[in-house]
Amino acid sequence: MEPIMDWGLEVIRAVQQFRTPALDALFKAITSLGSKEFYFLILPFLLWCIDFAIGARVAAIFVFSTYINVGLKNVFQLPRPRTLDPPVELYGAHGYGLPSGHSQLSVTIWGAIAAAFERTWTWIAAGVLAFLIGFSRIYLGVHFPTDVLAGWFVGVVLLAGYITLRGPIEAWLEERGLVVQLAVAVVLSVALVLLHTTEDTTSLMGILLGAGVGLALLRQWFVYRADGPAWQRAVRLLVGAAILAGLRFGLKAVASQGPESLQMAFRFVRYVVLGLWISLGAPWLFNKLRLAPGERKPAENENPSA
Repeated sequence: MEPIMDWGLEVIRAVQQFRTPALDALFKAITSLGSKEFYFLILPFLLWCIDFAIGARVAAIFVFSTYINVGLKNVFQLPRPRTLDPPVELYGAHGYGLPSGHSQLSVTIWGAIAAAFERTWTWIAAGVLAFLIGFSRIYLGVHFPTDVLAGWFVGVVLLAGYITLRGPIEAWLEERGLVVQLAVAVVLSVALVLLHTTEDTTSLMGILLGAGVGLALLRQWFVYRADGPAWQRAVRLLVGAAILAGLRFGLKAVASQGPESLQMAFRFVRYVVLGLWISLGAPWLFNKLRLAPGERKPAENENPSA
């Protein structure tokens, strides 16, 4: 691998020859569009304010793509460029390098959004974003070019699988009852976190469990619609995000003590709560406050037209 890494360093140095303060700021801004923190802002926005079904699908591919990226990095355990030449790193990054998580997620997330809206311009925008985010990782010296190429490749494979399997999986779940849907959410999330336990995977599978349970219950209890006037959507986002932040940091403060194993368990539970809030608690509150044009689902023995 050393010759490949040496070549990668030469590419990074060649790109950085054109450095300016303006380009540094630009590519730092671009790279933030591929961060997990940014996606944690985008996903509630899609769910609560644009289209709940699209948001749920994008959230699902975000969770699984990130989980796979963490797993691949821990399998390959390849270093970042700073290991060989510390001055090339212009932006903070941690963990292993291959494949680039920013590059992989930029393909899967923005590609899934483009697939949902099915417009030529959305695919073009997704492609441009994926390229710029990947290139920013090279410019900022936090990934070798091979890390970025691998991230794009894995992202394309996952996106193709998502587009192919989304319909059949949704149809299969739709045909099953609430008990099966809840069981799938619990068994899948617990099995995956036990298969590969890290802080990141624990958080991801907690979100998956909470969101899976929340989505199943929401479909049984009421219909949530994310449309409405702009002011309603803005208020939903502000209220929902404020409570989400309060839950995230409040529960973190409560669960920050004790042995590591107990902290991991608390971490899992904390993210289960966050997933439940995003998928069920917030939509329920928005409906109760008349901030969303949703409606209660009629019981099986009720006449919907009565």
